[in-house]
Amino acid sequence: MGQAYSKNPVIVVLGLDYRDAMVREFTHRYAVDYDILAPTTVAEAQTLLTEARTEGRRVAMVACEYFADGDAATRVIADLHVKVPSARRIVLVPAERFRDSTDRMRDALTHGAIDASFLLPQGPRDEEFHAGIAELLSEWGHTVNLSEIDSTRIVADGPSADLSRIRDFLDRLGLPYRVYPSTSDAGAQALADAGPDPVLPVLWYALPDGSGTLVRANPTNRELGEALYGASGAVDTERVRDLVVVGSGPAGLAAAVYAASEGLDVLVIEAGPIGGQAGSSSMIRNYLGFPRGISGLRLAQRARAQAARFGAAFIAGRKVTALVPSPNPADPAQPHQVIAEDLTVSARCVLIATGVAYRRLGVEPVEELVGRGVNYGAAVSTAREMKGTSVYVVGGGNSAGQAAVHLARFASAVTLVARRPSLAETMSDYLIRELDGNPHITVRTSTSVVDGGGEGRLEWLTLRDNRTGIDTRVDAAGLYLLLGAAPSCSWLPSEVARDEHGFVLAGADTPWQSWIGGRPPEPYATTVPGVYVAGDIRCGSMKRVASASGEGAAVVPLVHARIAALAAEGGS
Repeated sequence: MGQAYSKNPVIVVLGLDYRDAMVREFTHRYAVDYDILAPTTVAEAQTLLTEARTEGRRVAMVACEYFADGDAATRVIADLHVKVPSARRIVLVPAERFRDSTDRMRDALTHGAIDASFLLPQGPRDEEFHAGIAELLSEWGHTVNLSEIDSTRIVADGPSADLSRIRDFLDRLGLPYRVYPSTSDAGAQALADAGPDPVLPVLWYALPDGSGTLVRANPTNRELGEALYGASGAVDTERVRDLVVVGSGPAGLAAAVYAASEGLDVLVIEAGPIGGQAGSSSMIRNYLGFPRGISGLRLAQRARAQAARFGAAFIAGRKVTALVPSPNPADPAQPHQVIAEDLTVSARCVLIATGVAYRRLGVEPVEELVGRGVNYGAAVSTAREMKGTSVYVVGGGNSAGQAAVHLARFASAVTLVARRPSLAETMSDYLIRELDGNPHITVRTSTSVVDGGGEGRLEWLTLRDNRTGIDTRVDAAGLYLLLGAAPSCSWLPSEVARDEHGFVLAGADTPWQSWIGGRPPEPYATTVPGVYVAGDIRCGSMKRVASASGEGAAVVPLVHARIAALAAEGGS
């Protein structure tokens, strides 16, 4: 193409009648950080993208005009996307074609053929347009994780379960990082700072205030939380909190936002990074108010910042190990005690919002490869390493569907494996349609993973057809296990009633023997006064982000009522 090589990512703009206007909009806002390339034909665009791949250039976005032949835009996008599957795909619609575009763009979005459509700006400073473009570019940047900031380094020689854990923690925090081998100059510098014979992987983190670096050899989640979120030793353990929230998924974060905004003293304790299981979702498309979707990372970041703005405090990377109920729940001088390893905090009210964990596959040869091609959860940080390979996602819920769509941006083939004969009972319809519309994704129902192996990392799997019993061996570079819900609240005392599967009972679901005056506890109230439950850990919950958020918010009035009753008791 005769253009000089640049390290900047590329935005490809393909237009006909409105080509100049499209180029102008992108050039004025993004030309400093992106190279705006505007081929005049589809063939020229194909050549340009082929050269970009050969040169190792990163294509962030492909923007195509909505032509008078409306179907042509999505066909062009599909043709170009084959060459740059990680690029964000958008269609720009001229105003006079808006009415004609509505049904076609809706259909393209529903089937995942494009990421967004925008009305072409009709004048200067169309900030709504540019907010959408910036949002998509931000998501692309996080997806490819090509950090040009070298303030956080991980030193590791090859994949491991600990490396995957640390990378996942940093990804869900939204902290850019680079991974270096120990033989590199940057890796050697970090190891020198770590002291003699450090255990890999090593985390090297330059403090934002420029006062030095933090170096941790194979840090635990607690060490990561204290290094990146702040030391839990700064928490005042003498004061009694109005509400301690255990878990920072959508339910816990919603409760923290609403409770803190209403003046309650709130502390959130999370065993991992803030965001819970939902924080690892690559893209949530059915959450109210986000028409283009929002990643679990962004949702968790915004909710945490919102709660912190209102005064909520957070402890990350520290596991709650026990709840000691008040010996006299009616006595305000005897609060509940929440024990998080060696830290004990007091609370008038406690919200259990720990969510659920993924069940284990239980196939020993596969379990031995966790962190070396086998991952529990979406493991967004590993997706870009699957480029050009064949990967498998096991699960039938929304998280599995979201992971498959995300992985299809990198892997040459993604197979979704589900034990059930159909996805309709467990997965949202919009995701099923997106899976069906993606040529890189195959769905295999009534199928189980029964074996796997490889030399040092995953190389193959054995799949069993549950209807016929026939086993098939397939090549696989990656396996992502999202195997339904297993409750994660074994630390709860026996006073908190649970069902036979371990989910917490609340409201009318509690045993009738615990009812007072023939009436059950309030909705979301457990069998211990002042202890509430919300989100996926609650028996009978919907297992959706929006419903979990609603439950977390609905607990706050109950907390207010509880605190008012305690205050009245203390004053009598």
